[in-house]
Amino acid sequence: QMQFVESGGGLVQPGGSLRLSCAASGSIVNLVNMGWYRQAPGKQRELVAGITPNSKTLYGNSVRGRFTISRVNAENTVFLQMNNLQPEDTAVYHCNRVRIRGIELIPFDSGSWGQGTQVTVSS
Repeated sequence: QMQFVESGGGLVQPGGSLRLSCAASGSIVNLVNMGWYRQAPGKQRELVAGITPNSKTLYGNSVRGRFTISRVNAENTVFLQMNNLQPEDTAVYHCNRVRIRGIELIPFDSGSWGQGTQVTVSS
């Protein structure tokens, strides 16, 4: 079963940037689509970005143009560069598997979730 350890969150002012990291473990990490999810208090989990094993990327409408997902397969690591952060980006961010069908991002619950990393955007 895959396991995930997210890091890199913090408090940032509107317009600022953060880079999140996800260390994934498991024998199939480099063979599967990976993504970043976020969950704000009182809201459902939202899938914001996905990446295929060969680094094709897809984004949710709320973050497209501001966030960039990337991966280093040799290190089993997935990143999320977040620029021009806004208060509505405040959430706990998790990485996990995703499904990608054409240009469609589809959540995939692997049954294993890390602690996540808190991102707070506030002045």
